[in-house]
Amino acid sequence: MHWKSLIGFILIMCVHQLAAQEKGKVLVTKDPQIDSLIARRLELNRAGLTGNNVTLSGFRVQIFSGLDRQVAYSEQAKFKARYTGINTYISYTQPNYKLRVGDFRTRLEAEKLMNELKKYYTSMFIFSEMIILK
Repeated sequence: MHWKSLIGFILIMCVHQLAAQEKGKVLVTKDPQIDSLIARRLELNRAGLTGNNVTLSGFRVQIFSGLDRQVAYSEQAKFKARYTGINTYISYTQPNYKLRVGDFRTRLEAEKLMNELKKYYTSMFIFSEMIILK
């Protein structure tokens, strides 16, 4: 009698489990902070697109490359005096200091500036890199 009760109990539990499951429905349990983090991320994304700086792939014109740091900063000052609205960037990759200018979305925009700069600089190159979009 004991075995029949045990088998009956197991069958009842199996039937109960099968009845408790519904096809096509998934119950998702998540931490409530996830929604607040998603909302915060969306808010930051909107802020980045409406006023703050956004970085994206673009182009810059390199107008100087040399060993002397002071010369690089001097060239930067000269460029800023001529072109006040264009950003300048100095980087150091051993052994050279490099001065790159502009934040251009297209290569054509960078080429236009390069043509304009030919009267001041003899050796220029266009580089693809992350730029700052304002």
